[in-house]
Amino acid sequence: MRADLPHKQIVNEQGWVSHDGEEIYQNTVQVIKNVLNMAQVSPDNVAGIGISNQRETAIMWDRESGLPADYAVVWQCARATQICERKKVRDMAEQIQQRTGLKLSPYFTAAKICWLFEHVKGAEKKAYGTIDSYLVYRLTKEKVYATDYSNASRTQLFNIFTLEWDRDICNCFGIDADTLPEVKDSNACFGYTDCEGLFKTPVPIYAVMGDSHAALFGQNCRLDGMTKITYGTGSSIMMNIGQKPILSNNGLVTSLAWGIDGKMEYVLEGNLNYTGAVVSWLKDNVGIIQNAAETKTLADMANKNDNLYLIPAFTGLGAPYWDSGARAAFIGIDRTTGKAELVRAALESIAYQITDIVRAMEKDSQKNIKMLRVDGGATNNQYLMQFQSDISGYKVLVSETEELSGTGAAFMAGMKLGLWDEEIFNTIKWKGILPKMAATKRMQKYNGYQKAVERIRTI
Repeated sequence: MRADLPHKQIVNEQGWVSHDGEEIYQNTVQVIKNVLNMAQVSPDNVAGIGISNQRETAIMWDRESGLPADYAVVWQCARATQICERKKVRDMAEQIQQRTGLKLSPYFTAAKICWLFEHVKGAEKKAYGTIDSYLVYRLTKEKVYATDYSNASRTQLFNIFTLEWDRDICNCFGIDADTLPEVKDSNACFGYTDCEGLFKTPVPIYAVMGDSHAALFGQNCRLDGMTKITYGTGSSIMMNIGQKPILSNNGLVTSLAWGIDGKMEYVLEGNLNYTGAVVSWLKDNVGIIQNAAETKTLADMANKNDNLYLIPAFTGLGAPYWDSGARAAFIGIDRTTGKAELVRAALESIAYQITDIVRAMEKDSQKNIKMLRVDGGATNNQYLMQFQSDISGYKVLVSETEELSGTGAAFMAGMKLGLWDEEIFNTIKWKGILPKMAATKRMQKYNGYQKAVERIRTI
């Protein structure tokens, strides 16, 4: 059973992307109520909850009331670019990557928190962190100030080797390491909540993971080499690399998959800012589609010989290029280009970006990927799923459970509570999609995409 509520995407004229933390909290409480009503389950029968959250987003809040001090700076937002360009930060870029596994970028939380410190009045007295730590703080009525290893490893402030906040890096961004949230195992107890009076007896929060990590867990990618893709507003492509970290030489990042009962596992990851957001752009900004479902029909209608590419670098290129100065462009427009071709190019841009990252993963890990496990709303688009298989050359396993981020957090919480064992993973069903495109055509199309990317790069 699933319940959802949208929250506002606040984008100003400068292109800054913000979220209202209070709205996120209120929506979180409401969807818990909604899903219990839909499932006809009494609140008295809830044993515990798990949290899966958007990751790199930075938020600052009042320590006493728990109320946000300002809008959250969303993971997509590049407003902190100038902070990463400061000499003292640039001078530490190599150390930052060597210690955190993350290439210096305004994408990550560190620069975003620094920006909040410089723009929020009285920031030195506030609490701050990622969305999970904020939700835990609110749900436990300001009693627990904590995050988990997966979220901490995405802040660019956490040393993934020593497993602690890195004081040198924190100081570089003007952050006191002692004021950051406590870091716990992903399956630790994060306190108790009555969920604004919903539960007569407070229930434990027994799992916290970043959304991509939770999806990796929900996909049962718990073995070295297993790879998954989560299609959301952006996309996370993750490979489980086991208990020893591998630092990337091909534009990827290394993070902690999770910490379970004191045991750490690591991942290679590539992140894309604009995948599902490309379709939203077509609908909300350009106005050439009314809903996401139209994209499959239009893609099928498009001229088969058209060679149009969209490079959706609206706020720069993420992995594996890391070019924040690049900007989006359609490459290859001619007189025959029409609505259907524009939509198909936008849809295919998602699969091309993901294929870039998957190929980089194989180089870094020295492992041959045999299949891609996928989840998220875009997996309902049959054209995209077939093209993803075609352009990557891999079998794609589509989960019949669309929302595996929430499912992964629920699985972990339930296992910790003793409600179920590893057999719970067998409840997820899959549909396999095999590549149909000839290898020569695949190479031709992918090479054309890479040439299009080169035309917009600034570094």
